Amino acid sequence: MNMLRTFTLLLFSTMLFAQNQNTPNRSVFGTPVRSINASNGSIRCVTDEYEHFLRANDPERANTEAFEQWIAPKVAEIQERLTTGRTPNVVITIPVVVHVIHSGQNVGTGRNISNARVLSQITVLNQDFRRMLDTPGYNTNAVGADVEIEFCLAQRDPNGVATNGINRVNLGNTTWNQTNVETILKPQTQWDPTQYFNIWVCQFGGDLDGVLGYAQFPSNSGLSGLNTNGGAANTDGVIIDYRCFGSADVAPNQGSYFTDYNLGRTATHEIGHCFGLRHIWGDGGSQVAGVINCTNNTDYCADTPAAGWENYDCLDTYDSCPSSTGVDMVENYMDYTNDACMNIFTLNQKARILAVMQNSPRRNTLASSLGCQSLGTSEFGWMYEVKLYPNPASDFVSISINEELPDAFAVYNTLGQLVKQVNVSTEADLTINTESFSQGVYFVKITKDKATKTVQFIKE
Repeated sequence: MNMLRTFTLLLFSTMLFAQNQNTPNRSVFGTPVRSINASNGSIRCVTDEYEHFLRANDPERANTEAFEQWIAPKVAEIQERLTTGRTPNVVITIPVVVHVIHSGQNVGTGRNISNARVLSQITVLNQDFRRMLDTPGYNTNAVGADVEIEFCLAQRDPNGVATNGINRVNLGNTTWNQTNVETILKPQTQWDPTQYFNIWVCQFGGDLDGVLGYAQFPSNSGLSGLNTNGGAANTDGVIIDYRCFGSADVAPNQGSYFTDYNLGRTATHEIGHCFGLRHIWGDGGSQVAGVINCTNNTDYCADTPAAGWENYDCLDTYDSCPSSTGVDMVENYMDYTNDACMNIFTLNQKARILAVMQNSPRRNTLASSLGCQSLGTSEFGWMYEVKLYPNPASDFVSISINEELPDAFAVYNTLGQLVKQVNVSTEADLTINTESFSQGVYFVKITKDKATKTVQFIKE
């Protein structure tokens, strides 16, 4: 009887989802929705619509042209470094806090998803961003990239208290529309976005009903001289409907999912946006409108073939822009295909992500965050308290380490070139004269015994 009731509720939920969303003329954030899956009514992503909303409410936020003008030379430098192998091979580890927004359900019930389901999502992110061998995130494509970014659930909260990185918040018996997400849910629960990558998991409703997720696209840096305030900090991150968060393969029997979106790729897609990636068809065309646009379709990544609109499956080989080289890269995480189809970030997408991680506000501080470091003791406990000050730096920057001195450190620029190398004998060796350094981001790789830690600073 219980199994029959569960099946009936699941069937009703799926039918209601499709019925509610297969409606014309839908708008989110005051903008018409460009892409709706005709087969199930789902809206894969409204990041583009959200970006229009942010610009309308913040005239200083960089438009597409200004952002691309700022990021293009930085991407080019990193692409050149990646192709020539001139890189320190530093894997960035990003501390994540997952805010599970519920309304009093027991843990593991409904929108108050289980710890195992949250952990399954972190597993998928690491498989996808690391192109991990023998996992669904691996591919054999010649342009497939290990992005060299890993994710961990935070081990300490902003107050220095031990945590498992899952922040469960009871905000009442409600589903979440656009206005309440942006004015209540995010601002009231967010952790410091300069030190933690914020992911919110809730149940969407109202104008967001049927939306899988959306992200806040990065801002350009004030160092560029452009007129920008970096965008809104208290809404920065990714928000996802709980029914497409986590992986039914990695953590089976952990609640219900939307059909075709049960393998954790919604989070991979949205984090791609947060790190500067655009949809592979450039949002120029739309299957909903029946418009294929092969002239205004750039995602600013040359190794993703031109696509005239979004795709929703991998049932066939699609070539929406036959006059251009290559077929639609439906397996790319930045298309709209189902989770089982997705398995690639490209080398150009990697360069773009790294440029954002090194230069964009609230992204360029995540690599040096202590959020992933446990409060417990360790053989290399000295590494947990490494800091650089002042940061940004002008004439000098000092390495601050409690207790033991490191053995050595090396400073690299964003091209991977060695700028300075020091064997440490006294505390005086921990001050780096930066007067001759050019403006930009630098990485300091600190070594002691067999352990290393990389932190970064900005030279003004």
